[in-house]
Amino acid sequence: MGAGLEVSSEVTTYPLGELLVRGAKAHPERDCIVLPTERATYGELEANARLAGRALIALGVEPGDRVGILMANCLDFVDVLFGASLIGAVPVLYNARFKAREIAHVTSDAGVKVIVTNNVVEQHTDYVELLRHALPGLAQSDASDQTPLDVAPKLQTAVTLSPSSTAGFLNRKEFYELADQCSSTAVDERRVHVGVDDVAVMLYTSGTTAMPKGCPLSHIVLQHAGVVGGTERFGLVDGDVMWGPLPMFHTAFTQPLTGILSVGGTYLSMTHFEADSALEMIGREKPTVMFPAFPTITMQLLNHPSYNEDTFSAIRTIINVGTPQELRTMQERMPHTSQITVFGMTETGGSVAMCDPTDPLPLRTECSGRALPGNQIDIRDPDTGETMAVGERGEIVTRGRGVFSGYHNDPKKTAESFYEGAWFRTGDLGFMDAEGRITFRGRLKDMFKVGGENVAAVEVEGFLVTHPAVLLAQVVGVPDEKYGELPAAFIELAPGAMASEQEIIEFCRGEIASFKIPRYVRFVDEWPMGATKILKYELRQSICSELGISLALID
Repeated sequence: MGAGLEVSSEVTTYPLGELLVRGAKAHPERDCIVLPTERATYGELEANARLAGRALIALGVEPGDRVGILMANCLDFVDVLFGASLIGAVPVLYNARFKAREIAHVTSDAGVKVIVTNNVVEQHTDYVELLRHALPGLAQSDASDQTPLDVAPKLQTAVTLSPSSTAGFLNRKEFYELADQCSSTAVDERRVHVGVDDVAVMLYTSGTTAMPKGCPLSHIVLQHAGVVGGTERFGLVDGDVMWGPLPMFHTAFTQPLTGILSVGGTYLSMTHFEADSALEMIGREKPTVMFPAFPTITMQLLNHPSYNEDTFSAIRTIINVGTPQELRTMQERMPHTSQITVFGMTETGGSVAMCDPTDPLPLRTECSGRALPGNQIDIRDPDTGETMAVGERGEIVTRGRGVFSGYHNDPKKTAESFYEGAWFRTGDLGFMDAEGRITFRGRLKDMFKVGGENVAAVEVEGFLVTHPAVLLAQVVGVPDEKYGELPAAFIELAPGAMASEQEIIEFCRGEIASFKIPRYVRFVDEWPMGATKILKYELRQSICSELGISLALID
């Protein structure tokens, strides 16, 4: 009934929309979301979210219906996110890097009823044109009375929050004028029935299936890392200002956002990350905590000519995830700031374990801290499921308030991913010390991370074999100092066929997300084989040896 749930002696979780409403009531004039060229106070964001909620109701959106959001970081994104949440709908946050094939899958798989984009272009991507390519027939449809599309039968309306008219889409004026059809009390009539156990958002993450998997996160799971971790581990306090430039479709946004909202703070975001404008924003807005998460971002700030050791003098705490050496190097250059690291994933709403800012440096760089209050972590033998002894390496498994309950539309994958007792198998290797701190030591899953984005090898392999010259493809992750890992493809050509490395790479452009495109392509006639399977670790070793890359970068 819209009430909060106490998850510890000091922290209460509320439905996502309720977080905003409570903040707007307590301090309506305080900045809530700030970007380099636009900002909104708590009161303004609540008003805009309510307007979006009423427009969605007028479009026939009911509690539990899916509302897709595909756009770059901007105020429009959060307006629709909170607007959908307030009325009990489920925002589906599209990865803005997805291409047409992936967008069509998500739209159909999630059962998106209304999809919203705008005219903000990110990395040269026009999202209206991308949606037209992904959803054939959209441009020919009547936006006010759309005929179901073959590729997305539940989609009824597409909206672009731009001033101009676009075939197949409602524009900004048309969308928001729909709000006039609803009473001023319509949003609150829905809001009071939203519970913390309801699905709050749906995110899609790559895994070991052929296409991204839907991860429904309840309001509790969505906020646990941000609210509980933020208060009891990150050290958030009333009125904190958080700088976090990461994509709004990612838990690296929802985690710090919900944390900062819970303490009535201000969230600083960016549409395009550039070190120049980022440092200018940091100097102007004076954040007290930061969530860049990845060394690829943090190092650009630290290596900028204008940076000095006092640039972050007002920053108490910063979160980064990287190798121990990366973390130590960055910490040395931020003498006023305590850097902590975390362990988590989409399925846990972000971090399931976090360091403490008061931990000594070795504990903040060489391990990922303890499980957050309300969560449990265990180390299991990946073959037998038996608990491992302290210090022994095994699969990291977790359960608790911050862990989701299963994948959307995939009971088989859900069953494979849980042990009895709701223990979620992360697919990651690690060990635990006597005090319960975990240390990450690689991945069991046949996947890797490129700049923080999960890449499923089988998904890329499945696309590569659609090339007429490709008979068989195998993809592995190659260690990279900047991105963590990069995709490398090994290809066996069809008899009599020919193809070049560049031809294979160009075949992928515009069809799969850029971070999934192989950086290296090698052609093979024979595969290293085990009893029944291709030995991918030998492929990985061979490309690393050829390139002179040390596996120790991530191993």
